[in-house]
Amino acid sequence: MTSPSTSVVIATRDRPLMVREAIDAVLAQDYDGRVEVVVVADQSEPDESLVRLGGDRSVRVVRNDRTPGLAGARNTGISASPSEFVAFCDDDDYWLPGKLRSQVDALLARPEAGLCTSGIRVEYDGDTFPRLLRRDVVSFEELLRNRHTELHPSTFVMRRSVLLERVGLVDEHVPGGFGEDYEFLLRCAKAHPIVNVPQPFVAVRWGKQSFFFRRWATMSDGLSWLLERYPEFESSPQGSARVRGQIAFAQASMGHRRAALRWAGQSLRRNPREPRAYLAAAVASRAVSPDRVMELLHRRGRGI
Repeated sequence: MTSPSTSVVIATRDRPLMVREAIDAVLAQDYDGRVEVVVVADQSEPDESLVRLGGDRSVRVVRNDRTPGLAGARNTGISASPSEFVAFCDDDDYWLPGKLRSQVDALLARPEAGLCTSGIRVEYDGDTFPRLLRRDVVSFEELLRNRHTELHPSTFVMRRSVLLERVGLVDEHVPGGFGEDYEFLLRCAKAHPIVNVPQPFVAVRWGKQSFFFRRWATMSDGLSWLLERYPEFESSPQGSARVRGQIAFAQASMGHRRAALRWAGQSLRRNPREPRAYLAAAVASRAVSPDRVMELLHRRGRGI
């Protein structure tokens, strides 16, 4: 029996070489169903040379006709996708062999599920770090407690019908677009548990090419919005402390010492062991620079 058709949405902006790598890795998947790549040009001119027509592997290029940014571009791709399943891949990431087949099989085995994630392989400055969440199902409560960075949007494979009928599209109102993938995960998990395949199926490049690299104000605004959007964080002291610690670090990195210490205090009152709060206090006191902290974290395959 032929596997369900899948559309892979790749939102792109001024990364001509990387997006070709991402496309090639998708088209090389060992998958017996039809695969269509929908490249969405966001705030840039569509590259028609990427188009490939015919057969069970094809590439279309469309322009983002919604809100500028990643969320609007992804939603443009979802709307343009006729397939039963929809997947995401960022234009600076690339899929590894076996990804699509394994994740579609996992979804087919759980008819009630709408979203499947997988592990990732972080690539930073010549080093690689596997990041795996060793569980088959992820609940809403677990996602409140821990973002689980390994559940990266480039791993998402989804039933299109569930998105349109129950979950909804990616939220385009997240300030600066920071954390829209986390909000989407939370919303999906509220509707049904998320299925996870604990294998590294996506190579995720970390570095200066990220559009969120060192954008501290955007990080602070996006995470503050998330706390307001999901009051359920208060039922998870560890999760609430984590997000507040991230905001504290962003405020400290911008030189806003008083705001940073205020957020750090809120974080520690909820979880006295939250490391981000202590890092924020260290940056706020100028004991260490935010760039140095981020460099050390990235060299361990971690983020703030």
